[in-house]
Amino acid sequence: MATIAWKNLFHDRTRLFVTLVGIVFALVLILVQFGLFLSFLETSSNIVANSHVDLWISAPSIPHVNGGSALAEGKRYQALSVPGVERVEKYTLMFVNWKLPTGAQEAVQVVGYPVGCGLGGPWNVTQGDLNDLRGEDTVMVDELYLSKLGVKGIGSTVEITGRRARVVGLTRGIRSFTTAPYVYTSFKNSQNYARLTEDQTIFFVVRTAPGADVANVKRALIARLKDVDVYTNEEMRRKTMYYWVLGTGAGVTTLLGAILGLIVGIVVVAQTIYAATVDHIREFGTLKAMGASNWNIYQVILMQAFLSALMGYTIAIAIGAAVAHGSQSGNVPIALPPAVAVGALLLAVVMCAGASFISIRKATQIDPAMVFKG
Repeated sequence: MATIAWKNLFHDRTRLFVTLVGIVFALVLILVQFGLFLSFLETSSNIVANSHVDLWISAPSIPHVNGGSALAEGKRYQALSVPGVERVEKYTLMFVNWKLPTGAQEAVQVVGYPVGCGLGGPWNVTQGDLNDLRGEDTVMVDELYLSKLGVKGIGSTVEITGRRARVVGLTRGIRSFTTAPYVYTSFKNSQNYARLTEDQTIFFVVRTAPGADVANVKRALIARLKDVDVYTNEEMRRKTMYYWVLGTGAGVTTLLGAILGLIVGIVVVAQTIYAATVDHIREFGTLKAMGASNWNIYQVILMQAFLSALMGYTIAIAIGAAVAHGSQSGNVPIALPPAVAVGALLLAVVMCAGASFISIRKATQIDPAMVFKG
């Protein structure tokens, strides 16, 4: 049956080409759109996911980590008195203006963290040293945004909210979901750039003591502190991710694109497989006249679908991998983890098999006597 299926496919190579184009188009669209969705999920909350924080203390009802507002420093000492709390540090994340060499303003997000404590700092540092941020008016930016920020690299001097800033380090891969890049600095420097008073911060980030139950510590902090919200790191990550990816519609749009690709693929494949079945209807009648069962007919058509899926997937995954690789140096990378690649193969097989149902029905209803008619 596999031999018959193979010969049926390659008997009309033009139709096979059309079938493969439909499958490849659908799969590439699905891979790109779903890859963008996964990338959005990671980028939208990467600053939280890589913070090594156990708990976040914020102003009440913030929409996401990028939307915090000022807190009084006195709450830090209240938090330190809660059993199970090992460390409480001040943390800034605010939108500010970065002045370009042309005089234009570019929005950035200044991230002020306690240098040296391992909480909330940058990762993937490629040039410079984190300890360099202890200096006055020093910042780190990501390599991806050098051109956008109008700087050439380490040593460049810029202006943030009217205050001098000197680039002392570079990171790689710290993307922002918004158009405003992250700019890391010490907490003290961030107060100046964000124009906070000496006793203000945006967040308190908490590290719990070894062996302490994070959920219990969270409940204790909520009972001890007034007019604040307390989130675990995972809760803050999800809150931020859902807001930017689902709340703004960006994620829904990419998923709709993936669904559209699936629909297009099913329609194109169904049409071509059905046409191929109709063109070979007498051959299927001959098989039935020779004693072939409906199951034998199923096998031929499903084998055609499987072979089409396999060939289309091979081409599509090669294109998808090339597109994903090329996107890594851009603002919007496409994620293509192994699980997605395997899932795409299964989807291709299911899509082609599903598209074969109409053809199967047509072929199994053949009257073998038609073979002997003129």
